[in-house]
Amino acid sequence: MYKASCLCNEVMLEIHGPIESIIHCHCSLCRKSSGTAYATNGFIATQSLKIIKGREFIKAYAFKPGRLRHFCSHCASPLYSSNADLPDKLRLRLGLLDSAITERPMSHNFVTSKANWEDLDADLPRYDTFEPNRL
Repeated sequence: MYKASCLCNEVMLEIHGPIESIIHCHCSLCRKSSGTAYATNGFIATQSLKIIKGREFIKAYAFKPGRLRHFCSHCASPLYSSNADLPDKLRLRLGLLDSAITERPMSHNFVTSKANWEDLDADLPRYDTFEPNRL
């Protein structure tokens, strides 16, 4: 089990299962929503997410039809994304994690969209779009 929380600790989560397909995403949507060079995301099973505290603070923004970005309405921390086409999966923002994890990132994605000041010094595979065999 992993524990996670937003910046203000009004939202507290537990993940009861593995985190899969962890990637560093450099697409402009992830850069803008995180305010950073890239967002580190991993997929979790929807049923593995338990909201321990702050359900009332979780709001969502529909950035595309059927695709929601869930965030804390108190501190604006991005929490996870949901996709109507993949109802059994959520894409978790790993910066929320308070627990150490055993899983590791597998790649940098959308590197052609990366910030011009980011030099990608990590020793990971790089792809122009999604990693091969993406869910």
